Amino acid sequence: MHKKIGYARVSTTGQTLDVQIKILESYGCNVIFREKISGASAQRSQLCKMLRSLKKGDTVIVTRIDRLARSTFDLFSIVHAITKKEACFYSMAEPWADTNTSTGRLMLAVLAGLADVERDLIKTRTAEGRARAIENGKKMGRPAKIAEKERSDILRRRSKGESLKTWRDRRTVD
Repeated sequence: MHKKIGYARVSTTGQTLDVQIKILESYGCNVIFREKISGASAQRSQLCKMLRSLKKGDTVIVTRIDRLARSTFDLFSIVHAITKKEACFYSMAEPWADTNTSTGRLMLAVLAGLADVERDLIKTRTAEGRARAIENGKKMGRPAKIAEKERSDILRRRSKGESLKTWRDRRTVD
């Protein structure tokens, strides 16, 4: 039997899921996954649980798209995971977002293109930001575990043939 599965999410603990749950129940959702976590978080346990539970023919229903995802890329990724399970997706506030229809599937294809562009823009902006930071003298990467003076001391001692073990033993005594 095909199920209507609801997903309700609010960003903060001060907000309430009541309105979304009431709407999803009135729409016939017999299972509703609920979360109080930012949509930007990758650690949405109820979303993951919902995706794992999907069976062929099920429909995931949200009251609004922004309850499911915060970006085009994120939305495409989640809807793609739903359709891979041969389930469908429907947003009540955005009826064009219905993978049961050819228009909805077309919109998903457009969404995939937008997600690809968004991914490229993010990569470009990140690379530009990194280049600017380096230009401004910011050292990229993990901070050094030892000070530069200590590093040069180690290199000097090693060049004279001293073993690292000897240096470590001497260091703990000093």
